[in-house]
Amino acid sequence: MKLGIVSLVVLVVGAYVATVALYANSSTWHHPAAADNPAAGEGPMATMTVEDVQSNYSVLVANIAISPGTALLDPQTQHLNRDLTLRVRSVATPTRRTWTKGMLPGVFPVPLTIAGEIEKWPFDQYRSGPIEVELLHSGSDSVVQRVPLTFVNHLPGWQLASTDVTGLGPYRVTMDRSLSAAAFGIVILGVLVAIAGLGLFVAVQTLRDRRKFQPPMTTWYAAMLFAVVPLRNALPGSPPFGGWVDITLVLWVLVVLVVSMLLYIACWWRHLRPEVPAAPTAPAPSAPTPVPSAT
Repeated sequence: MKLGIVSLVVLVVGAYVATVALYANSSTWHHPAAADNPAAGEGPMATMTVEDVQSNYSVLVANIAISPGTALLDPQTQHLNRDLTLRVRSVATPTRRTWTKGMLPGVFPVPLTIAGEIEKWPFDQYRSGPIEVELLHSGSDSVVQRVPLTFVNHLPGWQLASTDVTGLGPYRVTMDRSLSAAAFGIVILGVLVAIAGLGLFVAVQTLRDRRKFQPPMTTWYAAMLFAVVPLRNALPGSPPFGGWVDITLVLWVLVVLVVSMLLYIACWWRHLRPEVPAAPTAPAPSAPTPVPSAT
């Protein structure tokens, strides 16, 4: 008994440490797109911070910030010394921003298109189209300057990686679920399997008369049935209904729970039969009263 308790404690502590380690390894990711990016202040640079992804996993929302560089800034005011236009390609909607002389470029959101197969949750992967950031000097399309891009991930539960061939784009972003998010989803699926297994075990043991029938247990089965959908909705990323998770696991958890409830109701039918009232018995005939004799 002591060995079993110690083993259980070690298992729980080990699982806790592993969970924290997975979460720590899935922290914010920062990856410069090109290894030979110019130093800050020498030339224009762009930083794209990934902030959110839409629920249908088709658009990635990122904030882009531009550092114009010393050549485009007035040495005294540190503001733009000419008109500047920014153009971003591979976006859901055309993105083009213009700043006039004397202004400073600000941060603004950019929707990036992505494509993937959400049905493969939690092993789904998404990839963006070619991303290019270009600066147009003085508002003229004749002077186009490709800008090196740096990606920063502020999206929890995801790991991002960028690919680049020339050092100035085009870039492609690949997005995968982090190990911590995948492990969290697998644990919830394990809880669903455990609920179905426990319900079936209790029903079978009661049906075999290995344990006594307990009427309040019928409400326990109902509570487990109602707990399946909230647990399923708690999966990271809320995978769409009808995916492989529902077909291969959630649906059969519901089937096993319903079968277990039917078995337990059969035990209720057998163990709690109404008592048949006993038939009334006729009273025994009384003995005749002796007649006193005359003396």
